[in-house]
Formats: sequence, structure tokens, C-alpha cells
Amino acid sequence: MADPVKAWHDEHAHFSRLLNVLDGQVAAFHEGLHPNYDLMRNIVYYLRHFCDRFHHPREDVAFTRLAERDPAMRLAVSRLRQEHRVIAVTGETLLRYLDDIAADVVVERANLEASAAAYLVYYRHHLATEEKEVLPRAAQFLTKDDWAAVAAAVPAGPDPLFGEETEARYRELRRYIALESQAP
Repeated sequence: MADPVKAWHDEHAHFSRLLNVLDGQVAAFHEGLHPNYDLMRNIVYYLRHFCDRFHHPREDVAFTRLAERDPAMRLAVSRLRQEHRVIAVTGETLLRYLDDIAADVVVERANLEASAAAYLVYYRHHLATEEKEVLPRAAQFLTKDDWAAVAAAVPAGPDPLFGEETEARYRELRRYIALESQAP
């Protein structure tokens, strides 16, 4: 079995990279420039449909086991599980705004900016908390049996963006990320 803590850390790095791209597009929008709305939609769609479907449910199972093994983590785990729900709701709201823009529906600038800001702040804080507080404890307290139970409870699906086969909808985003990583 691959190291699940490293796999989570790697996924978090991917998510952070996407949040940075999204933040840059939102900043362009704020400046009155023309952001790439398709890129923004694909980022939020990926985070909603891959992360919320596979990554966060696996974490929820692991968090429950971690709280059982390390009772000092119960409050942090409870908060993080609540944040998964907040991230899902704020992500869905942001995705709706981006879908509306794609359909030529007028969206108030303040609504899009507020929605994006809430999503970015919650997601970044969430990732930072997991990296700083949870992953080290999970590495320390969770056993191979715990990790096997996590994997069995929520089997991993293929990553449609960062996996071996990039889905068609994400090809432009993958190229953008590759070009961005080569920039000085």
C-alpha cells in the first residue's frame, strides 16, 4: 500500500495549486480584466466533483478513526468535517455563478467576488490545518488496518486532472498548470 499520508499531502499540493490559479483569475476579475471563466469553472468543478466525492469522504473516515485513537483530536476533527460541508456548499454556489456566466446570465460582481473569497479562504485554511495538525497525527496514530478501512470505505477513483489520463474537460487546465510551473 502506498503511503496514504504522502498521497494526501500530494493531493493537497495539487488543490493548493488550483486555488492559486483560481485566485489569480478572481484577481483579474476584480481588476476589471477578463479572466478565463472556463478555467475557473473547471477548477471549481474538479474540486467539487473529484475532491468532494473521493478525497473528503476518505478524510472523514480517517478523521473518525483518528479521533478514536487520539481523543485530543476530536474537536479539530469535528471542525474539519464541518468545513468539508462548508467547502462543498460554497463551492456549489461559486460553480453556479460561473455556470451562469457561461450561459450569459448577468451575475453581480460583488456576489461572484464574495463567493470566490469565501471559498478560497475556507479551502486554504482547511488545507493548512490538515497539513499542520492532522496529517502528522494521522501518520503517528493510524495503523495499516485503519488505512485499509479508509480505502475500503471510499475507494479512490481515477484523478481526472492529475492522473495518468486527463479527461477532455481538464486538458486546457492541465496545459495551463504545466505552463505556469515553467514560468520564472
